[in-house]
Amino acid sequence: MPLDQPPRGHGPGVRFPPPFLFILGFLSGLAADAESPWRSSPRLEVLGVGLMAAGLSLAFWGLWTFYRARTAILPHKPASRLVIAGPYRFTRNPMYVGLTSTYMGLALAIHRPWPLLFLPLVLLALWRFVMRREERYLVEAFGREYEQYRRSVRRWI
Repeated sequence: MPLDQPPRGHGPGVRFPPPFLFILGFLSGLAADAESPWRSSPRLEVLGVGLMAAGLSLAFWGLWTFYRARTAILPHKPASRLVIAGPYRFTRNPMYVGLTSTYMGLALAIHRPWPLLFLPLVLLALWRFVMRREERYLVEAFGREYEQYRRSVRRWI
């Protein structure tokens, strides 16, 4: 259930869509791995497709939950509510968890290891340039409610 509170400030100050970090990391990995796909077992390919399906489902569930709560989805806009329903009951960042799962699944499904080697850099950049700003903003905007939520729900899973 979303907790209503008037928006404060101008949002968390993230000036680009966070999925761009995942796209940039994956494309960088593909460029590094342009001519050397690895042959993996069909089981890894099936696992990859499963990870992609689960990741996309979780990311879209998170988006849909924000949409239904009528709060900002884009990280440069202020939030009108603290959303703690849907996937936000078990992870504070279902969209980022979903994008991470999709990224890993795609690398496995297309038999390319290099994007997986770039994933830690993507997650580090996500934490540094996006998540820290978002969490700082949410503490400022929603105070005690967000602090309580943060203590009870993990950042990832």
